[in-house]
Amino acid sequence: MRVLGVDPGLTRCGLGVVDGTGGRGVRFVAVDVVRTSSEAVLTDRLLAIGDAVERWIATHRPDVVAVERVFSQQNVRTVMGTAQAGGVVALIAARAGLPVAFHTPSEVKAAVTGAGRADKRQVTAMVTRLLGLTEPPRPADAADALALAVCHCWRGPMLERMASAQARSAELARRHRARLAAAAKGPGR
Repeated sequence: MRVLGVDPGLTRCGLGVVDGTGGRGVRFVAVDVVRTSSEAVLTDRLLAIGDAVERWIATHRPDVVAVERVFSQQNVRTVMGTAQAGGVVALIAARAGLPVAFHTPSEVKAAVTGAGRADKRQVTAMVTRLLGLTEPPRPADAADALALAVCHCWRGPMLERMASAQARSAELARRHRARLAAAAKGPGR
């Protein structure tokens, strides 16, 4: 499975591609950070991010796009920009026919470091080690994008199996309720 991990942000949007090689195996493919000027108009910034994500999808052909889920921060303006960038990424992926998975920062940290409260330095160190990189990805947005991709390689198949099991369970429950309703009506009714 090839995963495009995206750490959304208006000023710096991290992009990282990782191949899941089975089990816990992961292989580095590419990483970069899209930068936009805080002086630029919001729509131009979002267009630049969208264009970059389209290029990455066309170039790297991921099977899924993993995006960091926006969480509440103290700075509402930062949250809004992050949410807007994440929305553009999800839209571009959907237009390309790709599934989009959202992971919280604590899910990513726990998957990559074993601790949901790990700091950026720890995440960067583990990503560097897991992917066998000769030097840490910089800035932290690049490491975070790779961490998202690694997280999805490890968690994605489990999440898909859970969703499939829930869908099967819901269908069985629906059929069971229909049989009960038919039995309650009786044979001649």
